[in-house]
Amino acid sequence: MPVRTSLVLLCALAVGCAKPAPTPVAQPGEAPSVAPVLVETIPAPSAAPSASVQPALQEASKPPPAPAPAPVLTFKGAFATPESVFYDAAGDRYLVSNINGKPDGVDDNGYISELLPDGTIKTPKLIAGGVNKVKLDAPKGMAMVGKELWVTDITVVRKLDAKTLAPKGEIALPGATFANDIALAEDGKVYVSDSSAKVGEKGFEWTGGDQVFVIDKSGKAKVLAKSKDLGAPNGLAFGPKGLLVNSLNSNEVFGIGPKGEKVDVVKLPNGGLDGLLVVDGDTLICSSWGASAVYRGKLGGTAYEPIIQNVKGPADIGWDSKRRRVLVPRFLDDAVEVYDVK
Repeated sequence: MPVRTSLVLLCALAVGCAKPAPTPVAQPGEAPSVAPVLVETIPAPSAAPSASVQPALQEASKPPPAPAPAPVLTFKGAFATPESVFYDAAGDRYLVSNINGKPDGVDDNGYISELLPDGTIKTPKLIAGGVNKVKLDAPKGMAMVGKELWVTDITVVRKLDAKTLAPKGEIALPGATFANDIALAEDGKVYVSDSSAKVGEKGFEWTGGDQVFVIDKSGKAKVLAKSKDLGAPNGLAFGPKGLLVNSLNSNEVFGIGPKGEKVDVVKLPNGGLDGLLVVDGDTLICSSWGASAVYRGKLGGTAYEPIIQNVKGPADIGWDSKRRRVLVPRFLDDAVEVYDVK
């Protein structure tokens, strides 16, 4: 994602960044206040309300919307364009990738922060480009593959020793220009999305080379799907039928067919989709720049509702499986928020 001047263009060109009106939130431990209601007996009208009055009566009879949930934790002060949050279950920690510059800038100043679930920023720069022979330009998605942390970085996947943090090499992604999310399958294969973008004079632009890669156990990457129809593929996750992909340029979540085509397409209420999770085996959770929200719904269903709202620039979300929390990197606000999900 872009520098500050390009971030505005990212919203305008990619998703519009529609920002919903804020919803009142009850303080933790405090129920929303309810005004007393005066009950008065009114004689029944001699005729049904006119057509012009009926919609207003129906609207008035609707229950008020539930208050938007507040974050249980908010981390600030350690980030520079946080793009992805990954829950390292073995270490019980949150890792945050920071672009720290242009999202396609080869500047070797990207870094990864280490946070703890109790709200502590343990290590602001746990892994940093240009330090201890580490190369990180614009890190985005992360996955733990065996004893290595794999990080997408523009045109490659960088490998780091999870314990020593030493660089362990890289995997080239042929033709990639904007390597984005990464996901590990149960069979050991690794999948990477290429949103096919660049930051030019006009801001954030798509180049039309949208791809999804698969990396086999030998460490070689090959193209699984390549088409403009992928709509800037972004978030990756696995459902009962296999790989799921969402689109930064639309409101679609889909699978990949045997010929690289989109299958089982589901449309969410808004677009600019980014982070993608599948939890409890059948529940999809997805962040949307267009809605400034995080949606949830059943896989294969059509009803997707916002469980988190008023979060501008929600990028590649993570899932704390131990505490059932959604981890939201606030790309435009240099913050990370944590929400309980029941």
